Amino acid sequence: QVRLAESGGGLVQAGGSLRLSCAASERPFSRYAMGWFRQAPGKDRDFVAAISWGGGSLYAADSVAGRFTISRDNTKNTVYLQMNSLKPEDTAVYYCAARDTVGVSIRAYDYDYWGQGTQVTVSS
Repeated sequence: QVRLAESGGGLVQAGGSLRLSCAASERPFSRYAMGWFRQAPGKDRDFVAAISWGGGSLYAADSVAGRFTISRDNTKNTVYLQMNSLKPEDTAVYYCAARDTVGVSIRAYDYDYWGQGTQVTVSS
């Protein structure tokens, strides 16, 4: 059972930046592909970004491409989401997820473990 803990959310003005972190309890962390998803009130949980076990494959949703960057440090059991040029429409609860395989996926149902989420609020 992998436990995931997100941190780094908060309130930021439009155009600002935040870096989310997700620490995993399981070793070896490198066995898991990781993803970030977000859910705004009244909406479905949407894919944001994903990274393969070694970091060689990266995917980002069109809505965040060029602004958000996913990365991981397997020595620290942590995955990151650097968010730049934030917009009010980025406001949501952000979740990290782990998939017990090396390959990435953009589908939420492919992920086996989920964190509790961290709130990101972008003011206009």
